[in-house]
Amino acid sequence: MKVLVGMSGGVDSSVAAHLLREEGYEVEGLSLVLFETRGEKSPTACCTLEALGDAAATAERLGISHSTIDVRNEFIERVVEPFVDAYMRGHTPNPCILCNRHIKFPVLLREARKRGAGFIATGHYARVERRGGRETLKKGVDPKKDQSYVLYALRPEELKALLLPLGLYTKEAVRETARKLGLPAARRAESQEICFVEGRDYPSFIAALTGEKDRPGPIIDVQGRTLGSHKGIHRYTLGQRRGLGISSPEPLYVTGIDPEKNAVYVGPREAAVAREFAVGEVNWLQKPRGELRADVKVRSTMRGRPATVRPLEEGKARVIFDEPQWAPSPGQAAVFYLEDSVAGGGTIEG
Repeated sequence: MKVLVGMSGGVDSSVAAHLLREEGYEVEGLSLVLFETRGEKSPTACCTLEALGDAAATAERLGISHSTIDVRNEFIERVVEPFVDAYMRGHTPNPCILCNRHIKFPVLLREARKRGAGFIATGHYARVERRGGRETLKKGVDPKKDQSYVLYALRPEELKALLLPLGLYTKEAVRETARKLGLPAARRAESQEICFVEGRDYPSFIAALTGEKDRPGPIIDVQGRTLGSHKGIHRYTLGQRRGLGISSPEPLYVTGIDPEKNAVYVGPREAAVAREFAVGEVNWLQKPRGELRADVKVRSTMRGRPATVRPLEEGKARVIFDEPQWAPSPGQAAVFYLEDSVAGGGTIEG
């Protein structure tokens, strides 16, 4: 009945630890030092040194043990560098998924086994249903906060050990619990940043990390005409409209990015939709025997749309929506749902 809780210092993981303690588990908190570059305090970013101080204070208030381990080298290698590389290739990566896949859950499980804990837990808004000796990942009951999308890459052994106590709660209820308990995290604003990029200014972060200056290139429309010049392909994503720096009688959107030609392609809104695309690095939580009819999300905030998922060899699949969808971006995740259960997902390849 011992559980190791990943504590970021935010309100969600803090309340998750409290709820598990109330359920009778022997709770131990663990914080991960991931990355720290900020010179000033950030009230909304998770996993900063300030936030980890809140995690330690929360653990003390709850009367549970707490420790911190440094995984900065692993985080840089498995999350930060792939994040930068993806943008330099014209892709739009999801660093939270990279972190969950390569750092957070593998480290939690590894440390739990060292410490004799049978379970791991986080403050994600999702559920793990256990029935007949089988675990199923399901959406959280709060549709505005459901985070099952970023958990599709869990391995079977991680899902088997995972407890997600916030899956049955709304965000408002969690905040109210934190206030009543007087937890330090109750005053923290919602985390809205990439944890290692201050102020969402990822182009400056990439330039500072790589030392590479902006490489201008052409902005080309669907007729092949050069309309202007961009400042570097890492500044653009599919479906982007603002910040193009070109004039046109009609709205133009980014429809393609070619790293070999260092070119950004633009067109009308209808040119930025797609009905089908390839997916790689597919992780199946409920592997089908053949084609799968599912609701598919290509962004965490969108509602799943009906599609056929065609499994292929070598961890690949093809997604074919019933209707074209807005700007599925290479590097982002496509997650497959069977009603409120996650069947699997993978990385959009185009």
